[in-house]
Amino acid sequence: MGDVVHETDKADDGGLLAAGRLGKAVVASSELLKDLSQLRVIDDDDDDPVLVDRVGNAVDTWREHYPYDSRMDRDEYARIKRQLQIELVKLQYWIKDNGVRLVILFEGATPRARAARSSASRSISTRVAPPWSRWTSRARARAPSGTSSATSPTCPRREMVFFDRSWYNRAGVERVMGFCTAAQYLQFLRQAPMLEQMLVEDGIHLIKFWFSVSRGEQLTRFIIRGIDPVRRWKLSPMDLASRQKWDEYTEAKEDMFLHTDTDHAPWVVIKSNDKKRARIEAIRHVLSRFDYDGKNHDVVGVPDPLIIRTAADVLEEDRSPDSRGEENL
Repeated sequence: MGDVVHETDKADDGGLLAAGRLGKAVVASSELLKDLSQLRVIDDDDDDPVLVDRVGNAVDTWREHYPYDSRMDRDEYARIKRQLQIELVKLQYWIKDNGVRLVILFEGATPRARAARSSASRSISTRVAPPWSRWTSRARARAPSGTSSATSPTCPRREMVFFDRSWYNRAGVERVMGFCTAAQYLQFLRQAPMLEQMLVEDGIHLIKFWFSVSRGEQLTRFIIRGIDPVRRWKLSPMDLASRQKWDEYTEAKEDMFLHTDTDHAPWVVIKSNDKKRARIEAIRHVLSRFDYDGKNHDVVGVPDPLIIRTAADVLEEDRSPDSRGEENL
């Protein structure tokens, strides 16, 4: 598996894995990719494995364009997450008692943001009761041109429905990997906003999350999956193929935002280089949208504007001269 990862990065120009650092130590991508056998993974915190080079320097690519100097501490994360999950239970009972319908989409420039997206969705859904919540796989979330499953029956009253990938499969991987025709793709861009407007007008609360990971950090996560025996199963052929199509995914993301970020169904972009902080802010955003019974406003607080961004923010950053290599997944 290590050889496979190395093969996908032959075209690396020395900039895909931006400099990482531990103190003043700097690790360049050209050095990392010379011999993956010299790298190892420190797994003291299963949530945040650390890639270490041959002289013991940590590869801290999570710092790329990130607004904080340190990742969230595990103990702090556990404490805040439990408090917020208690609030999620209150929200779920309120949804059940008041006949509310809530649909949450978890997306990222697939398949590269899978880890950030899936872990955040699990954090939100772990403590909610199955009778009033449901997962829908991407296989059942067809593009609008063929989506009877994406209409109101998808979310009966008194239920929360989570999409770990959704009809937006067509806007990302299907477009980039050639799994749909140009006509099908353009039809999707026309129909998706109309579909979402119908859902909202029918009384469904729709939240669309887009989990953003920097280019260098995603490469680090790929390498960790490639050399760590217990994580190799997470590295799919589609992951490897996507490494050669970074710019195509960026273009697809930008086109998707331009056509589907609407007033009735805006995208909520979450900077996810720090997975723990991303999960916390995703939960906080959901809770902030509703005035449910027994809400603890001190616990819920306000979503962090340094982590929670709009699609317009991302488009502006992508076009900035200083944003090379940051691609928001």
